[in-house]
Amino acid sequence: MATRLASILCLALGLRQVLGATYSQTSSISGSQFLSAFTWQAITDPTHGRVRYVDQASALNQNLTFVSGDHFVIQPDFTNTLDPNGAGRDSNRIQSNQAYETAVMIFNIRHMPQGCGTWPAVWTVGADWPNNGEVDILEGVNDQGSNTATLHTSSGCSMPASRSMTGTALQNNCNVAVNSNAGCGVRLSDTRSYGPTFNANGGGWYAMERRNTGIKVWFWSRNDGSVPAEVKNGATSINTSNWGTPAAFFPDDSCDISSHFGPNNIVIDLTFCGDFAGNSAIYAQSGCPSTCVDFVNNNPSAFRNAYFDFQWLKIYQ
Repeated sequence: MATRLASILCLALGLRQVLGATYSQTSSISGSQFLSAFTWQAITDPTHGRVRYVDQASALNQNLTFVSGDHFVIQPDFTNTLDPNGAGRDSNRIQSNQAYETAVMIFNIRHMPQGCGTWPAVWTVGADWPNNGEVDILEGVNDQGSNTATLHTSSGCSMPASRSMTGTALQNNCNVAVNSNAGCGVRLSDTRSYGPTFNANGGGWYAMERRNTGIKVWFWSRNDGSVPAEVKNGATSINTSNWGTPAAFFPDDSCDISSHFGPNNIVIDLTFCGDFAGNSAIYAQSGCPSTCVDFVNNNPSAFRNAYFDFQWLKIYQ
């Protein structure tokens, strides 16, 4: 009776909690396995960044991608000054060969890109955007933390004002046609979740659970005492009910997850400037020098620390 009463009270307060579930590991990717599990997308940046995405062969030849043991590193060019009339800074955009629906993804990340003009992201997206949805797990710009986790969808998907999560909602309409495609973002409360602070603490673990009842994102810093052992160790079986309150929670109260999200591929990329990092107001707020494009063009050594270093990625279904 007490449990039932508590559930009723949560519903009444708009704090509905969706219980976790048990999953089995279906994929474990580390080191050189990333090279076959992902495809390098040498495409024009859809977010209009000052970037040139290269193919895998070019990335390996230029040392923009390399593997050492369980270190999988992707990084931009940090040696060349750019011709202002030429192509952008060489970088990586990689997409998983497999698409996922109901699943849990755990990313063990040692280091993420940092620096003025950077816009790194770890996210999932469907082939028919925005109708298949997008989940931004790790994203930010110009070293401005904390991390923001965001959904981008077609119309008819919104989030309740009150939810059981530790982060703070930025806006609740997920429709890409609203507010210049800002999506329904949640700013994480943990300042170690992004940029230089993330790196200074040795990185950590990001996890995303997607179910038709809702989507959750968790973050644990490297030395966080609350990280579940099954996350830390990449266990073969996990139970998300044991993971505590998520950093970001996107329930299905006013968003039919099954109709707004189709099969999604994982994307990991680093662009520069563009629609977000290069927005004049956002760039000015960051305290970064000059203009975003001029800075990216003329300061290659500033991007020496603009790299991802993944220890592993585990998928559970």
